Amino acid sequence: MRSFSSKINTKSKLFLENYEEMKKLVKKLDGHLEEGRFQGKEKHLDRARKRGKFLARERLEFVLDQDSPFLELLPLAGMEKKGGFGAGGTNVSGIGIVSGKLCMINSNVGTRKGGSVDYSTTFKALRIGEITVENKLPTINLVESGGANLPDQAKIFNYGGETFRQITQRSKLGLTTISIVFGNATAGGAYVPGMSDFSIFQKNAAKVFLAGPPLVKMATNEIATDEELGGAEMHSRVSGVSDYLAEDELDGIRIAREIMEFVHTKKPFFEPEEEIEEPKFDAEEILGVVSANVKKPFDARELIARISDGSKISEFKPEYGNTLITCWTKIQGYPVGILANNGVIFSESANKGAQFIQLSNKNNIPLIFMHNTTGYMVGKAYEEGGIIKNGAKLINAVSNSQVPHITLMIGSSYGAGNYGMNGRSYHPRFLFAYPNSKVGVMGSEQLAGVMEIIQRAASKKMGIPFDKDNAEMLKQMMMMEAESKSSAWYSTSELWDDGLLDPRETRNYLGFALAVVYQNEIKGADAYGVWRM
Repeated sequence: MRSFSSKINTKSKLFLENYEEMKKLVKKLDGHLEEGRFQGKEKHLDRARKRGKFLARERLEFVLDQDSPFLELLPLAGMEKKGGFGAGGTNVSGIGIVSGKLCMINSNVGTRKGGSVDYSTTFKALRIGEITVENKLPTINLVESGGANLPDQAKIFNYGGETFRQITQRSKLGLTTISIVFGNATAGGAYVPGMSDFSIFQKNAAKVFLAGPPLVKMATNEIATDEELGGAEMHSRVSGVSDYLAEDELDGIRIAREIMEFVHTKKPFFEPEEEIEEPKFDAEEILGVVSANVKKPFDARELIARISDGSKISEFKPEYGNTLITCWTKIQGYPVGILANNGVIFSESANKGAQFIQLSNKNNIPLIFMHNTTGYMVGKAYEEGGIIKNGAKLINAVSNSQVPHITLMIGSSYGAGNYGMNGRSYHPRFLFAYPNSKVGVMGSEQLAGVMEIIQRAASKKMGIPFDKDNAEMLKQMMMMEAESKSSAWYSTSELWDDGLLDPRETRNYLGFALAVVYQNEIKGADAYGVWRM
């Protein structure tokens, strides 16, 4: 593969101004991520310390191998949800290495709302379950939770049960779940250790029961203590719900790591050679390359060159359908195909993308989709040219492709362009986004403009004067609403991505995600739906 020659002038005014704008967005992201690391009020942290407890993120560090990377997922879930528990909810989740094996790890934040589960935490857990199954990972749960947040129970009851179903289905597939209980695991929370393959209860701390003493007294008039109903020793010696009785938190973590030593996981399907060539260009330059304002175009090749091994890219059909870049490269030693928007999607771009997806499937190469498009091209000439059928080919190829997909939002992702580029509804293995990105049916100005045209037509049809002042007020309100709900902050809060990232960390995130997908055999599709020719 040839090494890419950059056309970027890193000293230009345009580059430097964009760098500063993107840096502001990254600073804002860092602030939100700091909010997501909140583990409870100081008084709750102090109380936990006095009881000899570790915090959720400390437990996570102890269970990981020394110097293991950790890919935290959905750290800002629920960030903008009114009435919720804030960024990240009450669970820290991600992928790391335990006893030399990649694992999904979930750590309840018991010092934040007692570790109880709100609406966003419920859906975060469901998404984590999907990622776990798709990538065939074992799971370690670090449990301390009061169960469902009762004010949210009507909204989460019917969804929350899916998490228990996922545990048992993973067990059937041979994907081990280990749960260490450090404190309360009440009501529905009791089913997490109850359905796990291995359960470890901490002595004098774990309290696991379907109903606590007050509810038992109310329901049966029976009087019992926490320990009698669900203590670690009772469950280890009498009920058999616990498989191991841990002396303290570190002992529980030791047991889990010991179990992981003999848990069977497949050897990685592919591992890169030891020597990996770094990109020719500094990752810092990405902040100047990627446009902070999605209305300003940039060449996605410049981004790809700054994350690829040796900045080497093998571009497919470089002279055809040039608003969609298709190329093969390596990231951290892992072969990958990339589809990256360089603007609106024309028929030629769609056809090229569909062919590239077919070729990548024939060669069992995973795909990365980089979104920066306003969607498919519209207009009389393009309709006559078959933009619908050609756009459908790309969606068909994306839908039926069987190699792993990873999606990265680097700019705008509007309309059916989001679908053709493997948006959230097309179930990529991982979906990450930059803080500048926008997702929606269309841009805010276009949406407001379309609504104004409709209002004018309605006024004319009814034979009444068009109220310009009222229309302008509605237009501004609609633009503000659309702008807010297409932002990266809203998207990540709604769990439309698996995490926002600092663009300078792109290579690390994608490299880790590729390491995960390459754990299992990659086998491309050999059949697709009917293509309208």
